[in-house]
Amino acid sequence: MRGAISVAIDMESASTMTSTSTRHFARCVGGDFWVVSWLPGRTLTERQAAAAMTIAVTVSRHPQDDTAWVRLDGLALELGLTGREAAGLVALSSHDLRLPPRSRPA
Repeated sequence: MRGAISVAIDMESASTMTSTSTRHFARCVGGDFWVVSWLPGRTLTERQAAAAMTIAVTVSRHPQDDTAWVRLDGLALELGLTGREAAGLVALSSHDLRLPPRSRPA
């Protein structure tokens, strides 16, 4: 179906959401509180974290049609953002927190 968003988000454990389509992830920090790699400083519910991960995966596929953007707007609304704001934040957040820190040159 044109514009449909179908994504695979893996629950690595009861406390981590990942996807092979993006380096972004969500991690439970206790109870129903989650943090997402592309939204530093924000604490989300599990539902919001799943929406944020769906946004990250969708943005990694470079949505082109209006239907996909309407769906992104709906997901982003759960986070208090527009689809384009969320896409921009996903794109700007280029760090991979799953990698070990690099040592700094002396």
